[in-house]
Amino acid sequence: MKRETPPPARQADRRGKMLEVLGLFRVVFKSIRKHYQSVERRTGVRGAQLWALAQVAEKPGLRVGDLARSLAIHQSTASNLLRDLVAAELVIRKRTREDRRTVRLHATNQGLDVLRRAPRPLIGVLQQALADLPGASLTALHRHLDRLILAMRAADRSARGTPLSEL
Repeated sequence: MKRETPPPARQADRRGKMLEVLGLFRVVFKSIRKHYQSVERRTGVRGAQLWALAQVAEKPGLRVGDLARSLAIHQSTASNLLRDLVAAELVIRKRTREDRRTVRLHATNQGLDVLRRAPRPLIGVLQQALADLPGASLTALHRHLDRLILAMRAADRSARGTPLSEL
């Protein structure tokens, strides 16, 4: 069965809509970039590090695996973020007396100072916006983005576990 070519007016409308959506993606990406630049300028840490630090401060004693799950990143990525936070003396690792293999994370006073002067939201502008969306909108957005990724054909799904500030 041969596909019909849409009339030129519909093609132009479709192209115009595509360009509008592209423009909206640009607004999203630039807003994310501006926020992360502001985070780094005001705190000296990258956006993903700030989010990790905020999670550790919110849940003292958090384990690395729990942190990775709460940030939706791979555990090795969480370990790398923590390595930098520990080196900057913003987070400390403590081993429990009961099981010396278990490492618990705690924000230092210096880490808490960083959080106090950090621009809000601490989790990132996109993450906060997604968290604030009504459930039905989030579900629809998920469905549409999944379709978009399928249509791209060359999508790199390995980026799923990479913090936005690292892309």
